Amino acid sequence: MRFSQSASFQKVSKGTDIQNSELELDPPEDKIGQRLDRVVADWLSDYSRARLQVWITEGAITVNGETVAPRYRLKGGEKVVARLPEPAEVVHQVKPEDMPLKVHFADDHVIVINKPAGLVMHTAPGNLSGTLQNGLLHHFPHLSTIPRAGIVHRLDKDTSGLVMIAQTLEAHFALVQQLQERSVHRIYDAILHGEMVAGGTVDEPIGRHPIDRKRMAVNEKGKTAITHYRVVNKFERHCHVSAKLETGRTHQIRVHMAHIQHPLIGDDVYGRRNIPGRVSESLKKLIVEFPRQALHARELGIVHPGTGEEIHWEAPMPDDMKQLLEGLQRG
Repeated sequence: MRFSQSASFQKVSKGTDIQNSELELDPPEDKIGQRLDRVVADWLSDYSRARLQVWITEGAITVNGETVAPRYRLKGGEKVVARLPEPAEVVHQVKPEDMPLKVHFADDHVIVINKPAGLVMHTAPGNLSGTLQNGLLHHFPHLSTIPRAGIVHRLDKDTSGLVMIAQTLEAHFALVQQLQERSVHRIYDAILHGEMVAGGTVDEPIGRHPIDRKRMAVNEKGKTAITHYRVVNKFERHCHVSAKLETGRTHQIRVHMAHIQHPLIGDDVYGRRNIPGRVSESLKKLIVEFPRQALHARELGIVHPGTGEEIHWEAPMPDDMKQLLEGLQRG
């Protein structure tokens, strides 16, 4: 796929002035025969398919300069162009907020933030302030023209560690493509209940829980999810593992580790606070009172969207998880 960004802007959406850029797609051969709305939904994954279908119908997304139906099937060799507005409701609702951010790396293309536990990634109905998205818009105002203020992947609220932010639409497109192609390098530290014998791989699909729709679960109707893990250190009835994501499903490590009977310490959604009887009172207290799932995004690696070179970052484990490991070591 090829991406281009025009320097021009125009009026869209019933006279509402919203800046937009022109994105150009040369569909690869494996997309021939597929419906336009499905191909575009893969291409522009930050937008719902229903919204994209409206834009196709209105001519905001064209094939060879012509307006076609969302069900149009690609024949090969077409040029698909999207003059893509940022949704008005996002522009108006997300307010910049002055908050401290741990900027781990920044250049003209990418920002890497070391997110603390407790910080929500982006806004949602009823939660329009205090998020990373609000903070990014304060420190980097130009991100208002990028979907979700440049955020291309997520960490749970109570997971700490590295997240990448796109500075431009071109970088955003490139990073989303790398995520879809499973080429982004992501390694996490996780502290688990139970004693693991050795590392391994969990290859189980993840989807919504059939009863509790707020939770995820191993579900044969879900999407492919693959987690590789190795044991870093063993303790009596607990362990520290390094988990590498091949895919990036919601709550993937938490769900997969719970599925193999090793839930994360502090994860009250997918595990229980099982406290072994043969540990000190101080360790029991540490485990019971640990305020979050013990999960930290330690390593992040990408192909840089500007230089084409591989680049890698690493963030040290935060103090709360270090203290937990020290307590487990003492027993």
